[in-house]
Amino acid sequence: MSFRRAISLACGIAGGSAVLVCAAVAADKHGYFGERCRLRETLAAVHAAQPPAWPTANGWDCNWDKRDPSSMVNGTRKESAGDSGSPEAENNKPKATRHIFLIRHSQYNLKGDGDKERILTPLGREQAECTGQRLAVLGLKYDVLIHSSMTRAAETANIISKYLPGVELVSCDLLREGAPIEPVPPVTHWKPEAAQYHEDGARIEAAFRRYIHRADPKQKEDSYEIIVCHANVIRYFVCRALQFPPEGWLRMGLNNGSITWLTVRPSGRVALRALGDSGFMPPDKLTRT
Repeated sequence: MSFRRAISLACGIAGGSAVLVCAAVAADKHGYFGERCRLRETLAAVHAAQPPAWPTANGWDCNWDKRDPSSMVNGTRKESAGDSGSPEAENNKPKATRHIFLIRHSQYNLKGDGDKERILTPLGREQAECTGQRLAVLGLKYDVLIHSSMTRAAETANIISKYLPGVELVSCDLLREGAPIEPVPPVTHWKPEAAQYHEDGARIEAAFRRYIHRADPKQKEDSYEIIVCHANVIRYFVCRALQFPPEGWLRMGLNNGSITWLTVRPSGRVALRALGDSGFMPPDKLTRT
C-alpha cells in the first residue's frame, strides 16, 4: 500500500489530525517517505492544514446586555446577588423569553428623489401582504409592531398591521437605514465616508441596545415583538446578538419582506430561529433590492 493511500484510508476512517500524525510516523518508519518528503515537512503540512480552534463556551459574554441578575443590584448588595437562593437574586432574575421578529421592508422605488419619494412598488406592496399573512398564520400574540421612520419601512409596517389587528404601531428614528460598521472584507460598489460609519454606527448600536436584550424581571409572560426596518440594521443586529464579529454583517443577504427571528432567553442565551425567511412568498415575488 502506498503512503498516499494509507493517509487517505486513515482520513476516511477517523478524519482527525491525530490519525494523520500517527500514519505519517508509521510510514516514515517503513521508509515510505522519499528524500524530498521527510517526516518533519509532512507533520508541518498536517499542522498548517488544521482549522482554527472554535471558541469555547467561555468565550460567550453572559452579561452582553448588562442585564445579568448579578449586575442589576446596587454595588453594596452585589455579592449577595450571586447567591441563587437570596431574595435579591430571585427578584432580579428574568423569567420570560423575548421573541423578536426583524422584518426587512418590501421592494421600493429606487429612483425616488429622497426618502418621501422612495415608496413601495406594486410588487413591494404584494410582498408586504405576504409577510403580514405569514405573521398572522403563526398564531402568536404580538405585543408591538415597531418600524423605522423611513417611508418604505413605515408603508411595509402599515400593510402588515392590517393582518394583526390591535397590535400597537410605533415609529423609531434609531432604526433608519445606514452604515453600521465598515464591512470586512470590503466591497467595491459601496464605500461610505468614515464620518457616515461614525454617525450611523452609533445610532444603529443605540437601536440594538434599546431593542435586543433579555426580558425585564417584571415581565411575566413571553413576548412577541415585530421590528420592520432595513437589511443593514438587521444584519448588524444578528451579528451583535450572536456575538459574531460585527464586521461580517455584509456577508449575509436578505430578501425584501423576509423574516428574521431572534429568541432571547431569560438566561441571556440567544438563538437565531430564522434568517431572512421568505419561503412563504411565491418565487416570482422574491427580490432583494
